[in-house]
Amino acid sequence: MRNYFFILAGSLLLIGAITYLTRWYYAPYFYAFGAAGVALSFMTSPYQGLDLRGRRLHRINIIASVLIIVSSYFMFRDHTGWVVFLLIAALLILYTSFIRR
Repeated sequence: MRNYFFILAGSLLLIGAITYLTRWYYAPYFYAFGAAGVALSFMTSPYQGLDLRGRRLHRINIIASVLIIVSSYFMFRDHTGWVVFLLIAALLILYTSFIRR
């Protein structure tokens, strides 16, 4: 169930980021709901029983979700810094997804 929730939240995040370029009024709200969903998905994922490397990767995902929420704040403030925070978070998530395998 958490995987479907993560996919839905990621889709909302992507829709919000793309439609923000068109200056749609509701784009930051889609992005914020997606950011909250991604953060909730990462924070509720189980990490007990993982080795040291798994716990470290889990913490990196938590940091990435906080960065996504910070980028949402900057999006509401109409500041272009949201792109930088989103890029850093995306690189961290990409790193953890390849290292985990």
